[in-house]
Amino acid sequence: MGAHQKIDRLAAKQLKKLLNDRPNNFPRTNYVILFEGNNGPDAIKRKSPFAKDEPWHFIQPDDDTDIELLAIIKYHYDQLVLSIRANDEVRAGFEAAWLAHAMVDGLTPAHHFPYGDKVSELLGGIRMDEREGVKDRILMSGASVSKMLVNNWRFWGPKGVFTTHAAFELGIATILKPIQYPQNICDGHHMAYVDSSNIRQWYRQTAKSVNEYDFYDRFYKDGWTRSLASDVRKQLIPVLVRAVALAWYGAAIEAES
Repeated sequence: MGAHQKIDRLAAKQLKKLLNDRPNNFPRTNYVILFEGNNGPDAIKRKSPFAKDEPWHFIQPDDDTDIELLAIIKYHYDQLVLSIRANDEVRAGFEAAWLAHAMVDGLTPAHHFPYGDKVSELLGGIRMDEREGVKDRILMSGASVSKMLVNNWRFWGPKGVFTTHAAFELGIATILKPIQYPQNICDGHHMAYVDSSNIRQWYRQTAKSVNEYDFYDRFYKDGWTRSLASDVRKQLIPVLVRAVALAWYGAAIEAES
């Protein structure tokens, strides 16, 4: 659907305003976009039949012990800083894209739901990284035929684990499509400085602020309503664009030091 590419382009426009024509080595937008889609994190799920080494962009914002995604974000941020300093535009484009992708996924309310735990439960205890082949990806298991049918219904049926997740993200991509932000959405009280020392704490606080709107619970209960769509457009999407822009800005400034 090009949702991540659209957010990258919107964030790049905000970054340009933040830098205010300041000379910098931040990669051009086309180098960032290159590492989305078929060259991005989601493509690994299609290219790797055994679910090995797949980036896992889920987080429980209120669980301080859940740090896996924070470590991924910190890694890409630090590598982006180093790549900008080295004037390596290709590597910097890769790191900027994968950083943005991880951040956006982790701020999307569907990624605050314990998706992996639910899928593991429906697979009879098999962890996400233990799935083997296409069968384990699309067919839930069960101790009996009836239990297997129930588990597959809970995954694929109406309000199932996968169908709810996919329908929510499809809705966000649709809402995002026509959006433009000609104004600066990163000024004023949003202009929190991001660097390698505080990016984890800053990101978790941002994820917590998204949770306050109960987007996913509202969607699970009533589907896409006019009120929910309006809140996503006015509240959630600016947070996604702003977070990426501020992280890129922090990396660009830190690379100069």
